[in-house]
Amino acid sequence: MGNSQAYPVFRTADAAEALAQALRLSALLAGRDDEVTLMADLLTVEDARRMAAALPGARLHHAEGRKDPVTGDFLDFDLDVATAEHAALEPELPLSVLHYVPQGTVEERFTRAVGRDMASIGLGGRWPDDPETDSHGSATYDGVEVMFNYADMNWSQPADHHTVFVHVDKSGDLPCAERLAAYLGSTVLGEAQSGW
Repeated sequence: MGNSQAYPVFRTADAAEALAQALRLSALLAGRDDEVTLMADLLTVEDARRMAAALPGARLHHAEGRKDPVTGDFLDFDLDVATAEHAALEPELPLSVLHYVPQGTVEERFTRAVGRDMASIGLGGRWPDDPETDSHGSATYDGVEVMFNYADMNWSQPADHHTVFVHVDKSGDLPCAERLAAYLGSTVLGEAQSGW
């Protein structure tokens, strides 16, 4: 099946602006997924509390799997972030969250809660076909993703900015990415990266 190819098309130091541009692009999707994917790593107690408040009901997990030293079973994170003492939460860090929500419900709250940690919002769908460039949308691969505080899809390049990526089919439909970047008054800002 393979992965999508993701092209960076917009960068900014303003998280709200990155989200706004991603939402502008997602409005162009011919078919939009009902759910949005939210992911974040939470490195401090304050970050975890802020994210838990922004996403009530979301389960936080240990970012790095932890095992019971006796049984070898993976341990769940089961503290209530809102009420647990700071001293109880600190040894549990780093935490992470992967949460799916209906589109249009919490994206702005999530963006305000991000802070300096790595986070992303993924909006899937299908780009409209474009006969002029022979581009054909793919519901399997297409969409928009905002990477907060990182410059790449692999979360390996921390940055002091936020990057909007467009996902296209696995063959890397550059004309589609260029058209979408131009819609934002931008250009494709780098090579394709392996996406979702």
